[in-house]
Amino acid sequence: MERFPRNKTRLAIGFFLISAAALPLRADEPASSSAPSIAEQLQQLREQNAALQEQLRSQQRVIEDLGKRVEQLQSTATPDHATPAKHESVDVESSAAALTKATVGRIHLSGDGSVAVFSSQSHGQFANTDFRVDEARILLEAPVWTDVYVYSELLLYQREEPGLSLHAGEFYLDAENLSKRWGQDRQLNLRAGRVNIPFGEEYLHRHALENPLISHSLIDLWGVNEGIEAYGSQGKFSYVLAVQNGPVDLADDFTRDKMVTGRLSYDPASWLHLSGSASRTGSIDFKREKFSAYWIGSGFIRSIGSPATTRFQADLLQGDVQVRLPGTTLTTAGGVLAYSDTDPAANNDRQITYYSVEAVQSLYEGFHAAARWSQMFSPEGYPVAGVGNAGEFAFGPKLTSELHLLSLGIGYRWSPQLVFKVEYSLESGRTVDHRKRDHENLFSATAAFGF
Repeated sequence: MERFPRNKTRLAIGFFLISAAALPLRADEPASSSAPSIAEQLQQLREQNAALQEQLRSQQRVIEDLGKRVEQLQSTATPDHATPAKHESVDVESSAAALTKATVGRIHLSGDGSVAVFSSQSHGQFANTDFRVDEARILLEAPVWTDVYVYSELLLYQREEPGLSLHAGEFYLDAENLSKRWGQDRQLNLRAGRVNIPFGEEYLHRHALENPLISHSLIDLWGVNEGIEAYGSQGKFSYVLAVQNGPVDLADDFTRDKMVTGRLSYDPASWLHLSGSASRTGSIDFKREKFSAYWIGSGFIRSIGSPATTRFQADLLQGDVQVRLPGTTLTTAGGVLAYSDTDPAANNDRQITYYSVEAVQSLYEGFHAAARWSQMFSPEGYPVAGVGNAGEFAFGPKLTSELHLLSLGIGYRWSPQLVFKVEYSLESGRTVDHRKRDHENLFSATAAFGF
């Protein structure tokens, strides 16, 4: 709306006053003592002028206020085709770029995946050079009620399972911002259903579109399990606490002992992130449950005792640090896993210590380079495959006492939803009987996409 020019207002008022003062008295009206004098007429004109100026100032204030309101409405207007953003959460997987979502009714639909080629040396997982769909998943999200959502992850392909493997990933009901009922924002949120085990932070960037490399760290601790999870934040602190069944993908839990996992994070500055995680798998029934829900080094946490073993479990601790500098991100993690079981024939208690260091450097116009060094140590030995043959080192009888993995990669991001990556990984180590682990190096290339 155009404002009335103030200089034109002053000119109009001045012209009016001059014209009024110049008006002659009519000849047929003789002056009398009752007629107002010229001085009185001028005073009346001055008062009318002051009133007009005040009225114009008032109108100008109204016009300016209306103009500001129109500008605010224009800046906050949303196009008809825009879709609502995903509800915020402390523990949502952070993507390299937000994915475009399609909306069908109230359902938000998105997904991501990757196609790849893997070629390893003779003792690696891909000794025959495999072309494959590396991963594919469909994500569905819909509002249920005020601040209550349902989230579903449908997995079509996973690197850990060859071929098409249609099954559920995460599936949960999410009640957000329950703490607003006592005046605190985002202090308490709840999820119930099938959720990620909130241990460490590598799982938050594990999918192909988010991972700066193609491989994962040597230990690669992650898992999905049924249970309930609370999460929230207060100031520079955030937390996640989950109670879950413990064994892998079973309709029934055969023990009352549950998995308990917690993570506490602290962000003292915008460039520094710290967190500590602790977890216990709970007691796993060896006969009926077989495996823990935790995935470790290309296999599950499992019993290493004799067939007479009835129960096994593991306790875990880990610390994570991330430093974000202009163009550079440095991440490190380290921890310990303590294993025990009820084997009457031997004492199988042991510890696995591990760590990883990762650096990601932005290069010219969409290019990035990444490197990760990770190691694990277990003097008594534990089943860890890394990029080696999983059937031999993760599910077979061979136990590894130490293992080292160096992964070097480069990538180019064509758009927020498309990235191409190439990587070479060098792995070596020793088994518990002092034999070398070699000929496991892996070359890989992948195109990761979101939709």
